[in-house]
Amino acid sequence: MKKKDIKILLVDDEPDILEIVGYNLSNEGYQVITGENGIEAIEKAKKHKPHLIILDVMMPEMDGIEACERIRQDDKFNNTIITFLTARGEDYSQVAGFDAGADDYITKPIKPKVLISKVKALLRRFKDTESVASTIKIGDLIINREEYKITKKGEEIILPRKEFELLSLLATKPGKVFKREEILDKVWGNEVVVGGRTIDVHIRKLREKIGDKSFKTVKGVGYKFVD
Repeated sequence: MKKKDIKILLVDDEPDILEIVGYNLSNEGYQVITGENGIEAIEKAKKHKPHLIILDVMMPEMDGIEACERIRQDDKFNNTIITFLTARGEDYSQVAGFDAGADDYITKPIKPKVLISKVKALLRRFKDTESVASTIKIGDLIINREEYKITKKGEEIILPRKEFELLSLLATKPGKVFKREEILDKVWGNEVVVGGRTIDVHIRKLREKIGDKSFKTVKGVGYKFVD
């Protein structure tokens, strides 16, 4: 996909941020749509169907976290990358953002070159998602990536977003050992500050729901899905 075909929705209530960040993204060749609050974020997301949404957290009328939650409720945005752009660095706001369905977190102020680099990394995730088959079948396990549905032996299994994404990642290449750093980058984002046990906890939950034998720990390296 060429840059001129990539749509980025930038939503912030600060005119300077919209102007500066918007200019740098446009100058890089992306299509940029802007909004000033959470309500506009939802309306413009539905209208333009962006590949990447950059949301401020603290905004009037509707904040970014609520807007993110509502956007994620629409299946059309399952593969859309959503990142928060905010000056707030408190842990609780980051946790709230990821619980709402965000993929990453960018703290402002941020230098233009760093921002563009970050955006490119985020969009690579979108490309990786699109390049993988929408449905993965491994034995009696079926993963529908577009509908966020999992069935095993004909029975549907409900997973929270991050557990689903972790399972989907490992299942794309059964037998491959995914390093912890790669898992954090692709599932949580490389700027996310999470505890060292985060992946372990999610793997434990997947073992309980999918089956203990489906996941193998490679000590000191990472995890792999066993067919």
